[in-house]
Amino acid sequence: MSIGRRSIFARLTVAVPFLWLAAFFLLPFLIVFKISLSDDAVAQPPYVPVLNFSEGWTALRDHVAALDFENYFFVLSDWLYVYSYMQSVLLAALATAILIIVGYPVAYAIARSPRGLRPILLLLVILPFFTSFLIRVYAWIGILSREGLLNQSLLSLGVISQPLEILSTNVAVVIGMVYSYFPFMVLPLYAALERMDDSLLEAAADLGATPAQAFWRVTVPVSAPGVVAGALLCFIPAVGEFVIPDLLGGSDTQMIGRTVWNEFAVNRSWTISSALAILILLVLLIPILIYQRMQLRELESR
Repeated sequence: MSIGRRSIFARLTVAVPFLWLAAFFLLPFLIVFKISLSDDAVAQPPYVPVLNFSEGWTALRDHVAALDFENYFFVLSDWLYVYSYMQSVLLAALATAILIIVGYPVAYAIARSPRGLRPILLLLVILPFFTSFLIRVYAWIGILSREGLLNQSLLSLGVISQPLEILSTNVAVVIGMVYSYFPFMVLPLYAALERMDDSLLEAAADLGATPAQAFWRVTVPVSAPGVVAGALLCFIPAVGEFVIPDLLGGSDTQMIGRTVWNEFAVNRSWTISSALAILILLVLLIPILIYQRMQLRELESR
């Protein structure tokens, strides 16, 4: 292959991911952003103005001039939407914290198990993915309801005297998110712990560190990138979660995913739902930027 052809092939290889992102992320984002700047209308589609390139540049200029940020001001001034954002972030953060507490020991145990056993243990972690996500969430309705498996088991053991009200609460939503995103926390943690050099622990022990001190001063810092990656993989989709709060949550569970759906499908307000979706993206950019900044600092320190 000639040098010229190699150069073209290399450029195409680099261009394909950018073209993919432009077609399936940037373009849809621009469409949603444009709708968020429009006004509601009793029409099809239910907003104005509607972009029409056949009318010429003058019409296009008038079309752009008619766009405004009124929907964003309305969303940020309405307590219902602000409360939905706050509750989404709080529940997602709580579920992520629980996932770190539960997932770290599991990932640590898999990383320290015999090599021949690790693939089987990892398979058990990702096994729920072989079942439909919707069916798995529906199963928790039968577990958490008043007549469900959990209450019946606790009543049989004498732990409680009357059924607990778990279903249709925020507790049920957190339980559903912890269960659903558990593999997304374990796998990055396992990848970080499995790559750790055991000689670091031996060196810590030679220097007089106890196993607990070696864990906190060596294992935890080494696995920190896995913790951050797992937290982002869980927190970001949990903030915009719709299925879990819709099936397991109650009327008090006003997560932003449910709010977007209600505005889009029930109220037929595409403009407000688009503005909410754009604001979700902006909220989720904050932890992503923080993570990128941490990675840059780590690379600079090396």
